Amino acid sequence: MNMMKAAIAWVKRGETAHDVLQVIPDTDWKGKGLSYDLFTAYEPKPEYLGRILFDDEGYWIYDGDVLTIAEEEQVARFIINYVDKL
Repeated sequence: MNMMKAAIAWVKRGETAHDVLQVIPDTDWKGKGLSYDLFTAYEPKPEYLGRILFDDEGYWIYDGDVLTIAEEEQVARFIINYVDKL
C-alpha cells in the first residue's frame, strides 16, 4: 500500500447520498508510516476533511472530525486497495 499520487474516492453516506473525496499523499509527512490528506473533490475551494495515518504495520487512524466511522473505514479500505496505474 503506497499511493504515489492523488486519487478520487467515492464515499457512501447513508442510503442514497454519496460524496466524492480527493485523497492526497502527504509527501511532507515527517512522522512514521504514511499520511493522506482528505479534501472534497471537484470544488472551487476544496474543504479539508482531515487525514488518515497508516503505521508501518498497516493500522490506521483518522485525524479529523468530519467523517463518520463508516466513512473513515471506506476511505481506509480505498487507500489499502488502491493501485497506481502506470
